Formats: sequence, C-alpha cells, structure tokens
Amino acid sequence: MSDDRWNTVLVLGGIRSGKSAFAEALVADAASVRYVATAVGGEDDPEWRARIEEHQRRRPQSWSTEETGADPTRLTALLTDAKPDDTLLVDDLGGWVAAVLDPARQPNDDEADVAALAAAVRSAAGRVVFVSPEVGLALVPTTPVGRAFTDALGTTNQALAEACDRVALVVAGRAIWLKGGRSSGISDLSGPTVAADGAEAAARPAVAADAGTGAAGAAGADAAGTDAAGAGAAGADAGGPGVAGAGVGELAASEAQLVAPVAAERPGTVAGGTTVLNEPTQQLPTIGGLVAIEPGMDLPMPDSDAGPDARERLAGVDFAGAGLGTLVEAVEFAAATQGTTIPRSWSSPRVLLIAGGHAGGAAAGDDATDVERRVAEVEHGEGVLSRLAGQSGADIAVLRVATSGAMEDGPVVDDAAVEVALRQGWRLAEAAADAGRDLLVLASIGVGTDAVAAAVSSATTASEAVAVLPRVLRPGGFYDDEAWMRRCAAVRDALHRIRQDSRGAKDILRELGGADLAVATGVLLGAASRRLPVLLDGPVGIAAALVARDIGSQIRHWSLLTDDGGIELVRHGADVLGLQPVLDLGLGLGEGANALAALPLLRTAISLAAAAPVHPAMLTEPGDGGLTDLFVPNDEDVDLAEPTPDGPGPASTAR
Repeated sequence: MSDDRWNTVLVLGGIRSGKSAFAEALVADAASVRYVATAVGGEDDPEWRARIEEHQRRRPQSWSTEETGADPTRLTALLTDAKPDDTLLVDDLGGWVAAVLDPARQPNDDEADVAALAAAVRSAAGRVVFVSPEVGLALVPTTPVGRAFTDALGTTNQALAEACDRVALVVAGRAIWLKGGRSSGISDLSGPTVAADGAEAAARPAVAADAGTGAAGAAGADAAGTDAAGAGAAGADAGGPGVAGAGVGELAASEAQLVAPVAAERPGTVAGGTTVLNEPTQQLPTIGGLVAIEPGMDLPMPDSDAGPDARERLAGVDFAGAGLGTLVEAVEFAAATQGTTIPRSWSSPRVLLIAGGHAGGAAAGDDATDVERRVAEVEHGEGVLSRLAGQSGADIAVLRVATSGAMEDGPVVDDAAVEVALRQGWRLAEAAADAGRDLLVLASIGVGTDAVAAAVSSATTASEAVAVLPRVLRPGGFYDDEAWMRRCAAVRDALHRIRQDSRGAKDILRELGGADLAVATGVLLGAASRRLPVLLDGPVGIAAALVARDIGSQIRHWSLLTDDGGIELVRHGADVLGLQPVLDLGLGLGEGANALAALPLLRTAISLAAAAPVHPAMLTEPGDGGLTDLFVPNDEDVDLAEPTPDGPGPASTAR
C-alpha cells in the first residue's frame, strides 16, 4: 500500500453500499493480500452463495484466503501473527460478531473478545483493512437476537474505529472519511483526477469507421462528435519505436493508422440491431463526462452459464472421437462472451498494433532500425503480421507511441501521460466496437518491451525477474547472453528503485510500464466495457492484463490466451491471471502474429461446434434432432389440466 502514515483502516457501510469494493481498491496496490473471510455456513442458501461468489470473482488470483469460521479468536490470532510486509483485508466484521454471539459459545464474555480484537488492531504490524456493516442508521430490530447483534456490532465498530488509523463511511458508492482525513495514498471511489481537456483530446485515437478504405480515419468520429484534429494535438512529434523522441513524462502519440492488409477478404458487415457487442454496458463512474479509470471499476462480466452449457453440449455432439480437445476452451470462451450456448465464429476481427519503445538497459540487444522497418511494413500492408491478418479478414490499427524513459533511472512517464495513454487505449477499443468488430487481437512491436514486461510481471506477481525474462534472440538464430544480462541489470535496478514505493496499477505504469503498456492496459479495460473479446499471445499483452486486473478484475474473463509461445513470462503471468493457453504450438512469429496464425483453427472449432448435430445415441426418439429433452417429457405428454382439490381448501370453514 502506498501511504506510510497509516496502518489500519475501518470501512463502514450499509448493504450494497460499495464498501467491499472500496476496501478492495485500498489494497489493490499491495504485492500480495490475505483475504480474511468471516462468513459461516450458507451452503444451503443459493443467494448467500451467489454473494460470496461475486466477491470471489472480484478478487485477483494472487490473493490468498483465510477463513475464521466459527472461532472469533482466529481473527485476533491472524492480526497478532501478521508481519510488517503483510496486507490483510477482513470482510466483514458482521460475520465475526455473529460468531461471537453463537449460542454454542455461551456463556461467554463477549466484551472481552471485542477488547482483545481492538488491542490486536492497535498492535498489528501489518497493513489491515476491515469491512463492517453500519447498523446505526436502521430501525431497532424487533427480535431479541436482532437487538443483541446490532448492539454487539455497534460496540465492535466503535472499538475498532477508536483503534484504527483511518475510518471511512461508504454510502451509494461514495466514501467519506470520518477519521484521519483522506491521505494521498488512499484511493477514493468518489472520483479520480483526470488529465486536462487538451491532454484528453490528444488521447483520442484516429480510427476509421470502415477499414476497407485502408486510410487513416478520424479518431473523434464517434458518437460524441469529437473533432478528429484533436487526436493529432499530442503536443510532440510521434517518435518511432526506439527513437528518442519525447522526454520522460511526455506522451507523443500519433494517430492510429488503419491498414487494410493486401490479402484481406473483407467480411460482410455485422447485422444491425442490439447484440452482445453493442448493447448498453454497465454504468461506470464518470468525471467531466469521461469514464473514471480507477481501481475497482465495475465492468461487465461474460455470461456465467452460457460457457459451461456450451461445454456440456459438446459432450453429446456427433464427433467420431473425443471431440475438439483443448479447442473446447475457445468454444466455451466464445459462448460466454457472446451470451449463447451455440456461439458463432468471429467474422470481423481487428488487430491493434502498439508500436512503442523504451530507453536504457531494457533496449539492450534490440535493433531500433529493424523494429522501425517492421512497423513500416505493417503500415504498408506488408510483412508476416499483415499477411496473417489478410488471411483472417482482419484490419489493423497501428498506433505509434513515443519512447519511454529508462526504468532503472526513474519514472518512465509522468502521471498525466499515464492518464492520456489509458484513455487512448480505451478509445481504440471503443472505436473497434463502434465499427462492428467482434474480436480484438493485441499486437506489439517495439524496443525493450520484453524487459519492461518482465519488470512489470515481477513487480505485480512477486516473481523472480531472471526466471521470467526472455532470452535475447538475434537474427540468424543465436542468443545474445550479454544483452540479456544488461536487460537483467536494468530490471534489477528498476525493481530496487521502487522497492519501497506504491505498486498500484498506475504507479507501475508510471515507474516501469511506460506509454505503450498503458495504452495496452486501456485497450483491455475498454474492450471489457464494450463486451469485446481479446486474443493475447505475448509478453506485452500479459503484462498489460496483470496491470489491468488491478483496475478492473473482470478483464481476464474477456481475454483468451491462444498460445504461450514457450515463454516463461507469458506462462507465469497467464497462470496468475487464471488463463490457460488453448494451443501449445510454441509459435514465435511476433506478438499478435501468433494469435492470428491460430485464429483459423479457433474459428473452425467454433463453427464445428455450432454445426455438428447431436449423436443419434443421445436422441430420445429417431429424427428429433436432439430437440427433445432427455429429462422433461414432450409438451403433448404433459397433462395441463388443473388438478381437482382433494378436500376443503384453506379458505373453507369446514372443521
């Protein structure tokens, strides 16, 4: 956590007030978090289980979970044993009070338990955030048990408010600090600081509504009617990858050029009407009409039933053998993101190529001239990426991002540049959705991106940098170990430099990730907000996902890893995110090109899953095409006649 002036925080709030989301945002920048769950039972209550599962989905995969169960002293012990570098999130004290009042523990000195907990809070060495219901705003319960609970919870809240360094009250998703005041290191749901209007205008990329022209479009030609000229007013020339163009803290972003690859076969336009791709998304907090990109974003989730139902359906499909193998993951992903058990194959993908660069040791072994050549090839519809995109019927949006500074020397960009880059990525995803694209492929060509991705991965997952940093492969197939060691040194020095600093998402982007990684992060967040699936296949995409999940954890459910390419950095990051590669091809065609090479196979699997009939052995009667349910009788067999009552009904006066 980022503020050394506090150690403990109590977050109060009513039911569905947003208190848990606010508390989770407070610890989002911690390297690791122990989530202390106090709820007991509920196995037979579906609604209660649904609430628990909702909380579980919000939590990053890197968090561990402790359960206090029916023993309230367990929480006191956890606080006492916490180390200085530990971060605990206790959710919530209502469950703890219920355990204290458990009749099985009576007679008991409940006040002594509360006093012991408060004492443990005062002496806790680690960082602790408590969540607790605020019952003082409600009517006095009419039952003895209810009154006992509210009295005990009120006493507990007062004791912990006295013991904690900070106390916040969350009402309708807005936090008010009751004790200690808001410090610079504590985030707030009430709204972030955004860039000035001029910087915001510069963040809007130029993407044409129709890729068929092959020309760069106007970024601002969206529903808001933004002037396209604003995209070019970034305030600095667009230095190419590896070119020392903009200084630290300056985001020199060019327009996103839209390229129609040479071999592209343009698919038909998406049919009009409301679909899962263009239906209204959840209402997100806004500042000055702009979406607030801050930790704790409430982004949409894919359909939780459609994916598993699609997998279950494939068990009865008429395949000669075991079926689609690991390609079932692609079918399940498509079903969940489209909200249907029988998904359609992606017909209109867009490749988002982010071309950036990094100075310092991260660039060791990279040839800036060769990188620039590859980017220029794509811009002219040539090269491997363009050929694969053309074969897949995809267009390519190329965004050049200015070179970021050396991460071992200091922040690679400033806070304003991070905000601009995040919004630029968000706008890129929005433009793709507005143009009717049904799939994004995140691609990257740049200088020093592997080392930066390794540094971000190490900072966000506590992994060893030397274990995840890819080797430096030079043209001709030989490895440059000296360049790899220089990259290692740069990553080591950068991580040492920020060892005592906050590790929130925006802090990581400012200190390590730079402009290109911030754009990629914005793309993932924007895609999730528009229910647009994304294919990942390389270090930049995975590193961006690790950062993005600390802003909106839902993004991982909209991301599919096609192949890890045999890269430990990708494999480890994907494991933390909970992503499994669909294929194991070991491709090394470049980030984005790997996914495009696998895309035809994924499409084939989805099309087969949709077209294949049910196996005859699974049919209830010949020729019913599998439409007859195996467990529910046909409609004609159901007796819909109203039953005749047997004896007097409840309104009868018979005795």
